[in-house]
Amino acid sequence: MAIVTLTSDWNNDDYYAASVQGKILSRHPGTVFVLVTNKIPAFNISLAAFQLRNAVPNFPAGTIHLIAVNNASEERFPFVAVKINNQFFIGYDNGIFGLIADEEPREAVLLKYDYAGTFPELSVFAQAAGDLIDSGKINSLGTKHEKLYRQIAMLPAIDESVITGSIIYIDSYRNAFTNINQELFERIGKGRPFELLIQSNHYRINRINNWYSETTSGEILALFNSLGLLEIAINGGNAADLLNLSLNSSVRIKFKEGR
Repeated sequence: MAIVTLTSDWNNDDYYAASVQGKILSRHPGTVFVLVTNKIPAFNISLAAFQLRNAVPNFPAGTIHLIAVNNASEERFPFVAVKINNQFFIGYDNGIFGLIADEEPREAVLLKYDYAGTFPELSVFAQAAGDLIDSGKINSLGTKHEKLYRQIAMLPAIDESVITGSIIYIDSYRNAFTNINQELFERIGKGRPFELLIQSNHYRINRINNWYSETTSGEILALFNSLGLLEIAINGGNAADLLNLSLNSSVRIKFKEGR
């Protein structure tokens, strides 16, 4: 039984996702489809990579992941299939694969299929997925691709007493995830007291929660979430809206001397 996921910058009102799934089902009626998300903002590769980076490890080996998020012409970013950690990905060579996983792809191929029109996810990706279900081998889809285009994830800036990070994701509860992980916080902080500064010092937090409920309802809080990332939230409220946070908003942690 094949498993195919879809991540796109379409929306639920378009026919695109249903068309791609229908074409694959026509060849392989038993295919199980999982929608990672259809709500990526148009062309936002970084956000698509964040979703996949955290979802993909939970899928079984051999899962096929279709990535329908592009940011430029097909001439610059060709159609490719790659294999990473025993999972398959079909998408554009636009830098997303280096953001999804730290490991280099074991195999990468340029897809061999002819393309005309404005919907390659249907005419190329769906066909490639069907062929991959048949063969189980990525090299059946095209010719070897020697070097993938790479993008580098935005990392926090650090010095001895300050970490400057940014908001990289806002979830459906409007909690804001930063790119500051717990290991970095502990390594730079060394147990020192600190202030977490939000929106140019307008909001300040000086403790890390273990649970949302440790803070009074309606109050700002920070904790390390299940991904190990520093998260800013409001107990019972919408942090991103009330604090005017958006993707790439700056967050600083200033550590003080002493304990």
